[in-house]
Amino acid sequence: MVWLVIGGPLVVVVASLATAVVAVRGADPVMTKEEMEASAQKNPSLMPAIQARNNAATAGSSKP
Repeated sequence: MVWLVIGGPLVVVVASLATAVVAVRGADPVMTKEEMEASAQKNPSLMPAIQARNNAATAGSSKP
């Protein structure tokens, strides 16, 4: 019974450390603003959602 009390939390600690290692080693690089704009110009489907929504909402208007 003591092994359940000690082993349970120990398994959780080991699993959380393994998850942290995977998260740190597999982190995606952060894109600069210039890289993001260049990729959005090449492929409009990569445009940020808020910008795409605003463009869709104002596409037919004469406002800038």
